[in-house]
Amino acid sequence: MTSPSNASRRSLLLPGLLAATLAGCVTVPSATVLSPERQAVAEQQQAAREAELRPRTDWSLAGRIAVSNGSNGGSGRIDWTQDRDGYRVALSAPVTRQSWQLSVDGATGVARLEGLEGGPRTGSDAALLLREATGWDIPVTSLGDWVRGLRSPAAGGAVIQFGPDLRPARIAQGGWDIAYTWPEASLDHAFPSRIDARRGDARVRLIVDQWGEAGAQDSR
Repeated sequence: MTSPSNASRRSLLLPGLLAATLAGCVTVPSATVLSPERQAVAEQQQAAREAELRPRTDWSLAGRIAVSNGSNGGSGRIDWTQDRDGYRVALSAPVTRQSWQLSVDGATGVARLEGLEGGPRTGSDAALLLREATGWDIPVTSLGDWVRGLRSPAAGGAVIQFGPDLRPARIAQGGWDIAYTWPEASLDHAFPSRIDARRGDARVRLIVDQWGEAGAQDSR
């Protein structure tokens, strides 16, 4: 696959209109040192949560995302729809009406990126396809697990640091460090409200406005 020109890449960048919203006013909780007893409880709760949520393969979210990789980056709206082993991720900048969509066929594993100059591109590796087309390093293969506060089976061994509420404050896996913010209204809330993922110069910040089942999003 040939790499796109710099002009083609620039055409995909979403202006940073939402960057201030994503960067400010939200404090990412720190991990805490738990007693051995509370650490054991936190690990048991996380294992039970993953066993409950991982089989749920039909879900969706809507929110705001900011992506950067050194000087290359942008922000906009994101809609993610998971359908078993396949998914569709759409990003858009409402003001400029720029948008693109990444989809992966669950049966074949083929990824398709649309919204590009020169027409759609396809490939067998969704993250590589996205990086070659946009310059963005977005861990889409594992992000569907991480965004729900789960370890990713595709990313190898993981280290979890828990907060005082015994929910994950950070997950380190596959070279990425993912920090979590959870809603304060309910300690039993199943999903995070914000994640901040970093690997080197690459950063992905996501605020979730709605979680729901595929095709039927619900505000949380």
